[in-house]
Amino acid sequence: MQPTDDFDAGRLARSLLRRRRQGALATLMAGSGDPYCSLVNLASHPDGSPILLISRLALHTRNLLGDARVSLMLDERAEGDPLEGSRIMLAGRAEEAEADQLSLLRRRYLNAHPSAEAFVKFKDFSFFRIRPTTAHLVAGFGRIVDLEPNQFLTDISDAGALLQAEQGAVAHMNADHGDAVNLYATKLLGAPAADWICTGCDPDGIDMQAGTATLRLDFPERVTGPAELRKMLARLAGEARAKG
Repeated sequence: MQPTDDFDAGRLARSLLRRRRQGALATLMAGSGDPYCSLVNLASHPDGSPILLISRLALHTRNLLGDARVSLMLDERAEGDPLEGSRIMLAGRAEEAEADQLSLLRRRYLNAHPSAEAFVKFKDFSFFRIRPTTAHLVAGFGRIVDLEPNQFLTDISDAGALLQAEQGAVAHMNADHGDAVNLYATKLLGAPAADWICTGCDPDGIDMQAGTATLRLDFPERVTGPAELRKMLARLAGEARAKG
């Protein structure tokens, strides 16, 4: 199925990956290979791949340490019939974070789940990243699409400077430009007024959160460095204010 003006499968898949904070994780039981499903909290890597913080005491962790193949389902959680909402099923492999990735995964995860900071200190908890190999998107009647990773993950190969500056930019926006973040949410995305904060940014957009509600604001063009990011955020703030 090809994208249309009102349906861009890759964009919807990216939005679900960025916005969802919980998902159903399927692993294979050690020994028997039987399927096992559990509820997990998650955040997103700058490229959109899911980040997990899980305990080695949990059965799903023991399973994936024996067989790294996993599946993860994320859904829209829309009002009404849950089957009418969009959902994405990822298949891939769960990889434990290497030492050079821990800082990035930790800050991205804690921005989304600040209450998890205590668990990070427990020796049995570790960060894992799911590397998708394929995705199955269901977005309503006639909108069922299989996607390859390059169709829904964000290219960050040229965005090293942006990723290095990300946490400082997030902290600066929340501390000094909370009004702009709220304008992004209410004026550009039509969300109700709330204490919206920025939780992350990447070349394709920014993520926002207020309590359990989450939003994704896509940029009209890619940004790959801090100077471009400042200009983009100022531009979007101006557009939001112009909407009155």
